[in-house]
Amino acid sequence: MTVKTIAKVKPTFPFEAYSHVVSPISAADGGGFMFTMPDIPGVIADGATEPEAIADGREAFISTVSALVDMGQEVPKPAFNAADFTPASASGKVLARLPRSMHLQLTARAKTEGVSLNSLVLAFIAEGLGRRSSTSA
Repeated sequence: MTVKTIAKVKPTFPFEAYSHVVSPISAADGGGFMFTMPDIPGVIADGATEPEAIADGREAFISTVSALVDMGQEVPKPAFNAADFTPASASGKVLARLPRSMHLQLTARAKTEGVSLNSLVLAFIAEGLGRRSSTSA
C-alpha cells in the first residue's frame, strides 16, 4: 500500500461560508454528534459534544478540500443563501415512505457501519445534495 501525503490548501471560500448540519447520534450508536456539510460530499465528522463535532468538521473540511484540489476536482461553492432560508418552511423533520426492501437494505447498511438509520440516511442525503449541486453548477 502506498501512502500519499496531501498538502493542506487554503479554500477559496472559508469554512463559515458553508452550511453544516450537526445532529445527535443515539446512545445506542455510541452517543455524541455527527457533523456533515451538505455542499461538499465527504465532509463528515463526529464528536462527543457539538463543539467537538464542529471542530472535527472543520478539520474534515480542510482535508476534503485539500484532497479535491490534489485530485484536480472542483471544490463546490457554498449553496446556502441566508435570504432563502425561512424557518417556518424548514422544520428539520421529513417523513419518507420507502419500499420494505430499501428499508431493509438501509437498516443493514447502518448496522454494518455502526451508525443509526437516521445518521446513515442524513449522510446519504448530504452526499447526494452535494453531488447534485456540484454537477449542476
